[in-house]
Amino acid sequence: MTKVALRTEIGVAPDKVWELIGGFNALPDWHPAVEKSELVKEGTMRRLSLAGGGTIIEKLEKKDDKERVYSYSIIDSPLPVANYKASIRVLDDGSGKATVEWSSEFTADGAPESDAMDIITGIYQAGFDNLKKMFGGK
Repeated sequence: MTKVALRTEIGVAPDKVWELIGGFNALPDWHPAVEKSELVKEGTMRRLSLAGGGTIIEKLEKKDDKERVYSYSIIDSPLPVANYKASIRVLDDGSGKATVEWSSEFTADGAPESDAMDIITGIYQAGFDNLKKMFGGK
């Protein structure tokens, strides 16, 4: 399995960041690549409409608001990955500021492993860059 893990510091309280990103249907509120998110199957799945076209179907695997974490898997997407499982977590950096972690494991599918890793890394980084614009950060 291929692994990608990124983290970034955001200069506000962890609960404030989780309030924005912690909802399973909240990606359009903070990620520039996601135009729309629709919850289906009683909120356990989401259908993401991507900027520029394309759809990703994801399943919520686990959510813990107290720990500020949720994990999900991709059911269907145009991305060159299979068996994709990921989690988004907001931690306290020890000084009352948020650190956001986004990590995944997957198998490259339809592209070389390095290309799949670059694509996933780019998706995570675009989200982090936008969070920093929204909240400020290092």
